[in-house]
Amino acid sequence: MNDNALGVAAGGPPGAPPGGVVEGRVMSRWWQGPGRVVRAVVDDLVTTIYPSDCRVCGGPLLRAGFSPVCDACAAGVVPQSMTLCVRCGEALDMEGVRFAGQFPVEGLVCSPCRMVPPEFERAVAYAVYRDELREMVHLLKYERMRTVAKPLGKLLARAIEMLEAEAGRELLVVAVPLFPAKERERGYNQAVLMSDAALVELKKSRREWKLIAAHGVIRRVKDTKSQFGLTPKGRRRNLQGAFAVGDRAALAGREVLLVDDIYTTGATARACARVLRAAGASKVWVATASRAQPEMVAAWDAGSETAAWDAG
Repeated sequence: MNDNALGVAAGGPPGAPPGGVVEGRVMSRWWQGPGRVVRAVVDDLVTTIYPSDCRVCGGPLLRAGFSPVCDACAAGVVPQSMTLCVRCGEALDMEGVRFAGQFPVEGLVCSPCRMVPPEFERAVAYAVYRDELREMVHLLKYERMRTVAKPLGKLLARAIEMLEAEAGRELLVVAVPLFPAKERERGYNQAVLMSDAALVELKKSRREWKLIAAHGVIRRVKDTKSQFGLTPKGRRRNLQGAFAVGDRAALAGREVLLVDDIYTTGATARACARVLRAAGASKVWVATASRAQPEMVAAWDAGSETAAWDAG
């Protein structure tokens, strides 16, 4: 038990020795922050009586709570730092950029977006899909650990904040839908859980930004097969007719924020954006917690063992 907890257990304020005389100024600090002290005591008791390990690194969980991921692993997810396409967020090959003479680097667009501009305005992602972030996504999607949606939702919130200067002040927030049978099998749509957690975060820090959850606006009406291993043309064909909008009036003239756990090749985001725009949305923005960069996609498409695992 820490020193603060010992002081409280003996009837004194945080930092006071057991049985010692309490000074007025120390007592004032005690009354100003009782929640912090109680939290420390609860953390110590729970983690001592019911010890558990982080599902990412295997280390002990030092705080009481429902998340199976430790603070160190959650903090280990760092934002992307490479030069990215301003439309889809793909990492740019700067050697190719120099060869093409495209300078300055601000405002650069990748080849796929130049050749076939997407229906969405911009896609952003917080971090590269690897290491701790990859494991967290797997825990949520494949091991039914719903509580991981909260730390992932915080990362998604950070990605959404990247759009603040460009997007409208009022957005309909729509999670990429799962096919109904798949959602029943999993028990939930992980994109919905992450989205809802992100909105809770953003209501604290961006109160003037009106973000309205409207996940039922778009539905997945076709049970598509995995995109991995398919050519770009095959991916587009696989998603043809996969999504539909039921309530066009709800979208008329509105800006939409499409959210998901991971942006892989962009085929799903493009297909959803196309349907949303056709139904009357004025603009579509895309935000995900993670982004698979080109070298990852190339490895999966080459038939690596992780392809089937990551396909969900």
